[in-house]
Amino acid sequence: MKKRTYFILIGGCLFAHLSFGQIIDPKQTAKQKSTDRVNSRIDQGIDKGLDKVEGLFKKKEKKPKNGKKDENSDENTNEDNSNGNNSNGNNSNGNNSNGNNSNGKNSGNGNSSAGNQTPSFKTYSKFDFVPGEKVIAFDDFATTSVGDFPLGWNTNSTAEIVTIDGDSKKWLFMSRDGFFQPEYVKDMPENFTLEFDVLTRYASNNILKYSFYLSAVENPRKDLSNAYIKNGIYFGWRPCAGESGYIVYANSEEVSQNAGLSIAQFESQTCSVPIVAKVSIWRQKTRLRMYVNETKVLDIPQAFDAKLKYNAFKFGSAQMNFSNGRQNDDEFMVSNIRYAVGAPDMRSKLITDGKLVTRGITFDVGSDKIKPESFGVLKEIAQVLSENPTVKVKIIGHTDSDGNAASNLELSKKRAAAVSKALTSDFKIDALRMQTDGKGAAEPSEPNATPQGKANNRRVEFVKL
Repeated sequence: MKKRTYFILIGGCLFAHLSFGQIIDPKQTAKQKSTDRVNSRIDQGIDKGLDKVEGLFKKKEKKPKNGKKDENSDENTNEDNSNGNNSNGNNSNGNNSNGNNSNGKNSGNGNSSAGNQTPSFKTYSKFDFVPGEKVIAFDDFATTSVGDFPLGWNTNSTAEIVTIDGDSKKWLFMSRDGFFQPEYVKDMPENFTLEFDVLTRYASNNILKYSFYLSAVENPRKDLSNAYIKNGIYFGWRPCAGESGYIVYANSEEVSQNAGLSIAQFESQTCSVPIVAKVSIWRQKTRLRMYVNETKVLDIPQAFDAKLKYNAFKFGSAQMNFSNGRQNDDEFMVSNIRYAVGAPDMRSKLITDGKLVTRGITFDVGSDKIKPESFGVLKEIAQVLSENPTVKVKIIGHTDSDGNAASNLELSKKRAAAVSKALTSDFKIDALRMQTDGKGAAEPSEPNATPQGKANNRRVEFVKL
């Protein structure tokens, strides 16, 4: 079986669902215009006609995008991802040769933009996202073989697990139009976070879209193939161009929408080059915030209806089948899905309870290098310490059980020290107020038998002294 790991997030019946109108013959249109989109633009005449069909999305100049890194485990692989080598799904130089290799499908043609820029800690200075404290589900497809469809997912189409350019990171590649639903994202609490890595490449035509849905439905399995939302939230984007839009539905009516979003992290000057980004979704009661990499792209105060039970999440794809047989296919992949209950009140936990546990400070694989998306959590902890200048804390690192016990112990100590150093250098907290230690995998918060168990065990504790 051809080994590929591509996840396609596109609304299957997106155009009818969003009142775009009827497309007479999209396949013929795409074939005429899909000879080669590398370094070229779609004819403006077809763009004009397609824009009438796709009124939700407005054409704009294409710009470079930022790369994004993946979620980590604590396996001691002696692997330093400071150059973005592991997380972006590319080889160590960020270059991809043509064709497939023995470990999976190549995801580029020449220099890849999927990881050639590693965001710095400073670029996240306005990033206020705080990941949920208790991981309900974590899915990196580690237990699914390449070429198989993962357990815990449902679809009305087809998809398979793949790897890219020999990287061990696994992706779910959705290779046909349809819907793809992680069934473990259900019964969503009023405060939760949902994060995932996404890889897209836009090769075939300018009517291609990817999307996801958060819905309140009677039967998630029955609703899987339905592109029409009665109650819920739709978000869709066109890869390469970065054109995006959202709609909030209540009782089958549009109560809020924005058709003119432009997200630079989804843009690329060369459409055949894959784009990798991290999407973070945060619900706080009725409020929805969404981030792509370090940038907040949505902040809607009345997106969720407090009276409804949101119980279905799905990705969708539409109009991506026209690239079959081309050297570079349309691609939509997801990986590292992290679904968690919202974070606690850090001030209360640390000052009142005397102990704060966070899983929102993350590190590169087998490394003490703090990932830049940890900025929001560190910023909140620093604020608590700044407002309570007499409080001293011990910072304790913990790992999961992957790898050597002695190495994990040393790694956990280095990670605690790295957190202390970041609080001092980036947030001006006096180093004398902080002690550090590490426990390795010796004190798990839950069994290391599942991916979510390991995710919960990778944590940093702050203990009031």
